Amino acid sequence: MNKIAEYFQTDWAAMTLNDWIGTFLSVGIFLLMVWLYFYVFSRKNKEGFESQRYIPLDEDKFDTEKHYER
Repeated sequence: MNKIAEYFQTDWAAMTLNDWIGTFLSVGIFLLMVWLYFYVFSRKNKEGFESQRYIPLDEDKFDTEKHYER
């Protein structure tokens, strides 16, 4: 074996419970991120996201000035 193959070699039988949890968690988060990127950047969802683009800047929705008046 060359050095690169030795570096990536895994002893599956010696993995502990924490190793398996970390492996499944890492793979699961990776797949979730791939799905999320495709969902957010797909063209069919663009109109829905564009309609909500100014929600953080919309101050008329919440009347916060009444709470600070005395």
